[in-house]
Amino acid sequence: MKKAAIDIVKKLQESGYEALFAGGCVRDQLLDHIPGDYDIATNATPDQVIELFPRANTVGAHFGVALIKKDGFHFEIATFRTDGDYSDGRRPDSVSFSTAKEDASRRDFTVNGLFLDPVSGELIDYVNGQADLKAEVIRAIGEPEDRFSEDYLRMLRAIRFATVLGFEIEPATKRSIKSLSHQTAQIAPERIKQELNKIWRSPHRQRGFDLLVETGLMKAVLPEILDLQGCEQPPQWHPEGDVFKHTRLMLGHLPDDASLPLVLSVLFHDIAKPATYTYDEAADRIRFNGHDKLGSEMAVTILKRLRYSNEVIDAVEAAVANHMKFKDVQKMRTATLKRFIAKDRFNDELELHRVDCAGSNQNFGNYDYVREKITEFESKPLMPKRFINGRDLIERSWKAGPGFGELLEKAFDMQLENKFQDREEALIWLDGQTPDH
Repeated sequence: MKKAAIDIVKKLQESGYEALFAGGCVRDQLLDHIPGDYDIATNATPDQVIELFPRANTVGAHFGVALIKKDGFHFEIATFRTDGDYSDGRRPDSVSFSTAKEDASRRDFTVNGLFLDPVSGELIDYVNGQADLKAEVIRAIGEPEDRFSEDYLRMLRAIRFATVLGFEIEPATKRSIKSLSHQTAQIAPERIKQELNKIWRSPHRQRGFDLLVETGLMKAVLPEILDLQGCEQPPQWHPEGDVFKHTRLMLGHLPDDASLPLVLSVLFHDIAKPATYTYDEAADRIRFNGHDKLGSEMAVTILKRLRYSNEVIDAVEAAVANHMKFKDVQKMRTATLKRFIAKDRFNDELELHRVDCAGSNQNFGNYDYVREKITEFESKPLMPKRFINGRDLIERSWKAGPGFGELLEKAFDMQLENKFQDREEALIWLDGQTPDH
């Protein structure tokens, strides 16, 4: 990808134009990270870029951007520009072509305002971005409120960069986020989701969580999380404190490569505890009856609001709904446990249980039991081909009805519990059952 990007820059330069790597790819190279893409900035207009690259896509030409595909990779070629007013809080109403220096001044953060000539190796810094990279600081270019008012998503981007890079947010920049955080209501949910996902997928997600709360952005985009504050829990099970502290601690116990549904399941597994809180005076303890069921419903509502895919929603809904079942695993029949373990995405559900324990009373007894059973069951498929099927029942004069399905499930449970060694034994058992007419 980098070679293809350099080839594009060379072609522009050899045609008499200024052309540079711009933004995040420069930042990442200076941090010894591998860029995910390479953006190119130039003083060539979109029309001039298209003359050199006739197959360029002109969809973004209104904003001075042409899209080029080379060697199987896609690149944005943006003309140096200054922006007009941002009446919609997202895109400029107009753009004017300009110089590299003016182009740098309209970008979001100093660490993203750097240019690099990949041919000569010259680094061009009009915004003091190198110093902020060395100091590990996220600082808005110019007046922070101006930059954020141009595109309110930049506030979430600030949290994302601080989280992923492990940087601090410069005080004036952070103050502006706090004062404008309510404006996230104007951002499309899909764009909010994209930034949140990058925060949640980062190994430093707990820090991102803290920054979202500190800046007021959590209140703006996920207010349900703040409802967890002050929701006390039974101290014998949750010595760490309220539900908010518990959820935050769990984020810190997740593996670096935790899947997105798993992180979201951690965030929402106890989301219904405030709504289900009761105090049982007779038992002298706090209860949250039904918080798993209501929590799964609340999680679905929140995720739909943020336009998540059905695949993610279904995974989180199941994990939240099932997370209390782990307390009963040592009492489950073998067949029930096998069915439980064989579910799609069970590994995420088991990991949710592990970090639930890690963020509370540190009792891993049920987790260890399940791990032992998984090892024990490894010699055979958890969900083998059934010895008995519907045709077998029909041949023995069973009629469709409630008893039909119940008998099939009973037979399969017995198979899972090794009460039948093969199909022949299962059919002998079936022949001893009375058909349900």
